[in-house]
Amino acid sequence: MAQAQTQTRTQTHNLSETSEPLTAKATELVAQMTLEEKASVCSGENFWQLKAVSRFGLQAIMVTDGPHGLRKQGGDSDHLGLNDSVPATCFPTASALASSWDVSLLESVGVALGKECVAEDVAVLLGPGINIKRHPLCGRNFEYFSEDPLLTGQLAAGMIRGVQSQGVGSCLKHFAVNNQETNRMIVDAVVDERSLREIYLRGFEIAIDHSQPWTVMSAYNRLNGAYCSDNHWLLTQVLRDDWGFQGLVMSDWMGCNHRVDAIRAGMDLEMPGNGGQTDQQIIEAIQQGDLSTDTLDQVATRIVRLHLQALQRPALSSPVDFDAHHQLARSAACRSAVLLKNNNQVLPLRSGQRLAVIGEFAKQPRVQGSGSSKVKSTRCEVAFGELTLWAQQHPGTDVCFAAGYCPVSSSDDNGLIDEAIAVAQAADVAVVFAGLPEIFEAEASDRTGLSLPEQHQRLIKAVAATGTPTVVVLSNGAPVAMDWLDNVDALLEAYLTGQASGGAIADLLTGTANPSGKLAETFPLKQSDVLSDVHFPGDKRQVQYREGLYVGYRYFNTVNKAVQFPFGFGLSYSSFIYQDFELQGDPQQEPLRVQVTIQNESERDGEEIVQVYVSCDQSYVHRPKQQLAGYAKIKVAAGWQLTVDITLDPHAFDYYDVDSQRWRKNPGDYRVEIGSSSRDIHLSQVVTIEDASQHSTAKQSDPETDFFQALVADAKNIPDEIFTRMLRRPIPAVEPSQPFTINSTLSDMKQTRLGRKIASGFEQKMLEQSNIDHSDESLVRVVKQVMENMPLRAMALASNGQFSFKMLNILIHCLNHRFGKALLTMLRQ
Repeated sequence: MAQAQTQTRTQTHNLSETSEPLTAKATELVAQMTLEEKASVCSGENFWQLKAVSRFGLQAIMVTDGPHGLRKQGGDSDHLGLNDSVPATCFPTASALASSWDVSLLESVGVALGKECVAEDVAVLLGPGINIKRHPLCGRNFEYFSEDPLLTGQLAAGMIRGVQSQGVGSCLKHFAVNNQETNRMIVDAVVDERSLREIYLRGFEIAIDHSQPWTVMSAYNRLNGAYCSDNHWLLTQVLRDDWGFQGLVMSDWMGCNHRVDAIRAGMDLEMPGNGGQTDQQIIEAIQQGDLSTDTLDQVATRIVRLHLQALQRPALSSPVDFDAHHQLARSAACRSAVLLKNNNQVLPLRSGQRLAVIGEFAKQPRVQGSGSSKVKSTRCEVAFGELTLWAQQHPGTDVCFAAGYCPVSSSDDNGLIDEAIAVAQAADVAVVFAGLPEIFEAEASDRTGLSLPEQHQRLIKAVAATGTPTVVVLSNGAPVAMDWLDNVDALLEAYLTGQASGGAIADLLTGTANPSGKLAETFPLKQSDVLSDVHFPGDKRQVQYREGLYVGYRYFNTVNKAVQFPFGFGLSYSSFIYQDFELQGDPQQEPLRVQVTIQNESERDGEEIVQVYVSCDQSYVHRPKQQLAGYAKIKVAAGWQLTVDITLDPHAFDYYDVDSQRWRKNPGDYRVEIGSSSRDIHLSQVVTIEDASQHSTAKQSDPETDFFQALVADAKNIPDEIFTRMLRRPIPAVEPSQPFTINSTLSDMKQTRLGRKIASGFEQKMLEQSNIDHSDESLVRVVKQVMENMPLRAMALASNGQFSFKMLNILIHCLNHRFGKALLTMLRQ
């Protein structure tokens, strides 16, 4: 019997390791700075760089987009940061990497990202993004890991450790509760504190505890009334006081609501540069006594410390090996894709077969999402070419092709379907490449539905109806509905698997690689089954999280609701038996350890993801029926067995007690379950947590228990009374769209004749100044959506000083028909 080996972590350059000497040096430098110099470092020089302070030897340092590849703009930056970028390795996006459930793999990808940053003189990579997947239609879900905070936090920590091992900082984002793109810059997320702590903040807490990232990025949105950039509770009480975060907090781009309030709240660096407008606001606040010098000094010290930390970055010992990084991207894609169906073992494909490859994604692959994370790949492998190469190496194998759809618009085209039918009828196996075109999911807008484009659905059904065994390969960043699933024989969820996706998919289809990914999110049967759907994306300025703790599998498995595929599900060409389950430790004193033996009874080496869940049978405080408490990905040779040792999450049996503001043990009876998915449980043991006299029977009627009763009665209509008790305050009223304020949007402006004219002119100018490829429909759409939902204050910030805050106030007075005040503001010095 083999024992699982403990993996050695990559050496890290965490802030905690160098904090004291760097902080001392930064404090010394800030003490010598003038007020103007301190204020100056608090905002960027331009779109991507921090300001230099030459008399102290502090050079300008660069931060730039990630998170699945370096996106550094070549040449001059534009006002939206979307111009062409330098070539870099495009790794699988977070939604794909999360399906590997492999922390060491994420760390290896992080190391490669860090090396590419060093080669391009980048000090901080803006990623990873770890917002919880509250709803499958969030347009940026391809950039996020999971619906589960434990998996999210641990994977993020691995990537951060890898990046920072190269002396490059990571930026954990978007803090916090940025779970939709619709109205993301103004919407108020109304969430009860227990759900915040256990679901939406927990992943950040884990990542910070396990990796201590150099920086954290505040989110655009408001959280319980306060913009995240201004939110003292979030940025100081939780992030620094409760969690011990030592690094720097920066704003999302043009996401700072009120500069002086943000400094008081704990937000250090404002990005991008804005021509020094907000620096002057800081100076005036100090001079008028509205901001203390000590507070400014703390902020300036953290910023200077980041400069000093960047100066310590070691040079690369050799040039970046892009060939090796490409092979890593291919391996990561192989280990992330999820085999969801394989009837009659139609996969892997076999030598001598006639293969019909159908779908333009096989020749023009979709490998990443659109928006600020879009990487200019060093190369791109194509699945059709890779399958053709494999066929040439296996005599008697033949490959033919049919396009099936337009890869950009996927508009209805009967001719393309007829061609696909003819090609499929002449084949032994048909492989249909389908999914979501780039225009369907991108930053700045949410998806409008769960289904594939109609042309893709018709194509799959038509090919399957020929009677030829049909395999579907999906390229998409998030779950899709599958009313065609029963018609097909096999399904490979590839997600968005980066520049090596073509080779990886070919390896998996042909059996060169053995599928080992499992879903990091639930695939619902239909959109309306998602509990948060009735409150997604909410009103324009408010979204209520009435579902509380019941996100993803925590809801579906608690109420035993049917799903397309459950959280944690994935097949393999190997088969595994679970046996010899043992618990070690006292859960009331320390985290439990689980030992379980896995036997590979097949003739193929394979990897299995062993998942440990804690299932609540009975407790004083209500909680979801089941939650992930630990996991491990292990490789087991054919015919062999391996014993794996898994330490459970320290809070596996806890709940967050809002009254005492801390985690508490939750007395009751639990089952520790070992499974290959959240619904495929193979072994379990009961654990009892004793009441340590910290609870009373009154707890049995807590708001969450009442919530569960309301959930059972009518899941889509949680009463105001219950939500009010969960919030422990009245439900806030929705903010009106008028009168106009600095947080009115360009779309709000268009309600007036003057506003329409100004908004149109601003949007046109921004498009002209952003030298993007205007033939790229998805990127143009991102730019337009960003501008449409942009608050007026962001117009001033984006103008780099050309449109001042004084001009903004004049505009707002005019929009509100207060022309006298507009004139007085104009005349005021």
